[in-house]
Amino acid sequence: MNPYQYRNRELHVEDVPLARIAAAVGTPSYIYSRAALTEAYTAYAKAFEARDHLVCYAVKANSNLAILDLFARLGSGFDIVSGGELQRVLAAGGDPAKVVFSGVGKSADEIRAALEAGILCFNIESANELERVNRIAGELGMRAPISLRVNPDVDAGTHPYIATGLKQNKFGVAYADAPALYSRARSLPHVRIEGVDCHIGSQLTDLAPIAEALGKIADLVERLERDGIELKHVDVGGGVGIRYQSETPPPIPEYAEVVLQAFRNDRHKLLFEPGRVLAGNAGLLLTRIEYLKKGEDRSFAVVDAAMNDLVRPALYDAWHDVLTVTEENPAAAADVYDVVGPICETGDFLARGRRLNAREGDLLAIMSAGAYGMSMASNYNTRPRGAEVMVDGSEFQVIREREEVSDLIARERRLPS
Repeated sequence: MNPYQYRNRELHVEDVPLARIAAAVGTPSYIYSRAALTEAYTAYAKAFEARDHLVCYAVKANSNLAILDLFARLGSGFDIVSGGELQRVLAAGGDPAKVVFSGVGKSADEIRAALEAGILCFNIESANELERVNRIAGELGMRAPISLRVNPDVDAGTHPYIATGLKQNKFGVAYADAPALYSRARSLPHVRIEGVDCHIGSQLTDLAPIAEALGKIADLVERLERDGIELKHVDVGGGVGIRYQSETPPPIPEYAEVVLQAFRNDRHKLLFEPGRVLAGNAGLLLTRIEYLKKGEDRSFAVVDAAMNDLVRPALYDAWHDVLTVTEENPAAAADVYDVVGPICETGDFLARGRRLNAREGDLLAIMSAGAYGMSMASNYNTRPRGAEVMVDGSEFQVIREREEVSDLIARERRLPS
């Protein structure tokens, strides 16, 4: 579905005009569509309904409690990468028995908290981590459920910062080392082997590298089981992309065909870790133009949002569509602008070279910002982060209040006199 439509020349999210939200909560603000979030999750789960499976939403994509609450109500599990994300899942009513814990640097305290919470599985990413998990589980008188995150050395064809399946990446254990490490895990008294995990990157738009990686994991599963190591689940990760500009990501049913072809037998439960594909196109960043500035070489639309609110363009040179909240008159003259923020960095831009028919004070919608937007936001330049709003039909509610500068300095102290 597309929850964003112009009605009477005003851009709406579901049945709510964005101008009404801006008047009520101000800008910049993140706006999400409950219907779009629900539909994205439902479509993903439906594609695998004939197979025993668990969708574990990747919390890092967008960790707002209301979004986690919504996915938990829909039956989702969660993929976490920190102890803080575990606390968020629990606070949102998520089931710890549906949580998988990924990440290369799990601390002793994080491991202990996850064991005490009763998570589904640790995705182990190194031999040393395996030993640490075994030790801490022993101290607690427990057996830790584990899988190994196996790096298949497959080029995902995505941005190098979000590729995770190559041998030069920090993630996972080398494919060739996996059998010996599984053998070591089997010998440890305080771990219990549950499955195998693989994740090759984010914003994947080509099924070929996914099929290649899963084929290697399927071969590994067969080898392990010939060696007497039985697995209960196969975690195929996430990473299916969305459309930001001109990408053509695979439809979820086609992705499902590739996964089910790789794991044709049904003796293993399938786990998934989608994030962006569930939340990305369900959210936007709402901002207001402060100044229109004509330069010698280019013109700028200076808005009240900035790279601290949405860092993806500065970090990845990422594209986000920019829409005027009041529909442009096609007969009116438009100018080309770089959409920039007030932060004191040349890299502070949200979009470059966009043709807009806009005036100072107009509202702009930075689209496809539901994933890796607010979750990567910062307070650089002592800028309070904006509000977050959930739209549900003709109603909306604030799901995160706008910060104040007093919030930012509350934990700081002056020097003693």
